[in-house]
Amino acid sequence: MRGARGLFLAAPVDTAKLIVAGQGTVLFDTLEPCTLGFTDASGESGLRVEFSPNSVVAHLIPSLKPLIDADNKKGLSAEKGAYYWVSLDTQNLRLMAGIGEARFGTGIYSFHFDPKQKGFLESLTAVNPRAAQIRSLLRDPITGSVPLSVKHSDELTMDAIAAGTHMPCANLSLTSQKLYNCISGKKFALNTSDFPDFMKAIEYSIATPGRWCYERLKEKANEFGKSEPLETYLRITLGENNGESPGVPYVMEIWPPGHYSPIHNHGGSSAIIRVLNGAINVSLFAFLGASEAFGAAVFKKDDITWISPALNQVHQLKNIGTETCITIQCYMYETSDTKHYDYFDYLDADNTVQKFEPDSDMEFLSFKALMKAEWAERIAAVRGWHRFHPF
Repeated sequence: MRGARGLFLAAPVDTAKLIVAGQGTVLFDTLEPCTLGFTDASGESGLRVEFSPNSVVAHLIPSLKPLIDADNKKGLSAEKGAYYWVSLDTQNLRLMAGIGEARFGTGIYSFHFDPKQKGFLESLTAVNPRAAQIRSLLRDPITGSVPLSVKHSDELTMDAIAAGTHMPCANLSLTSQKLYNCISGKKFALNTSDFPDFMKAIEYSIATPGRWCYERLKEKANEFGKSEPLETYLRITLGENNGESPGVPYVMEIWPPGHYSPIHNHGGSSAIIRVLNGAINVSLFAFLGASEAFGAAVFKKDDITWISPALNQVHQLKNIGTETCITIQCYMYETSDTKHYDYFDYLDADNTVQKFEPDSDMEFLSFKALMKAEWAERIAAVRGWHRFHPF
């Protein structure tokens, strides 16, 4: 996974060493104008990247020659929760900077070096912040766009790899590969031989007053702190919480048309999401508190997307289609995560961060049995009506 391998520090630090000389991505926090320096072993030669309220500009050290991006029109963000990144890429002779998740889509500054400067870039080994604190250091620089769609090797073509349209499942972390392998199979489906009308039964339950889905959705209208019937969805859990994820690791989520989630993160966990029915719109945000999405995509039946601690972590889901969408969400902390933050943080109507503890509306097997019972009652009622109204 591009840009994802590296050192996630337990606490912010004031200085660090690049994992590989001449390359890497530094994520840092600041509340004021600051600089991030890259220097060689002597500390006398390098780069200095300056963040001001309105711009980003870099200088060579010691000449102080400016490295200007004429398209740069942004600097420090006034939005709560903002953090920043700088990517040093010797192989592609590129220096980049951005806000929030480290990726092309959040970049606000870019500068390309002359090939003659490659040796100079390869000599840079130390990272020195001023008025900023390093939160994490990634081994790899930011290179290319990050695909949101995940595909198995049997589905990938040479064109797809060259264009970067899909993430090979083998490029996911080992934790995410486990989740992917658990829910990507052909038999992982809603309608099965024992209940071929499962999806129809869910739609009926959602649309019919007095049925469980209809009534439960109505009860949850205030789930995120305000009376908003559409800002809710049903969470049907598979299995128990084994202490390796925020909430139960496998959750079937039911999204009627027009329903959506608040903007939220995922407790720093990794995740795999597969669409089992309908389609879901995913909007990505650079950080929790960003006012605008930097990217969006629609995922349809059997499409799979992913989340890591560093990428795709903050999003909003919305069913913009005409049929109910059902997804399977799978969460797990990376093995390096010893904190285990058991909540999803979300933004309420006042743009204030709140905690949501991933809960369960019902266990899957119980839910399936209930849908069978509701559907059987409906079929019996329809047959009874036709018995007395043959024409």
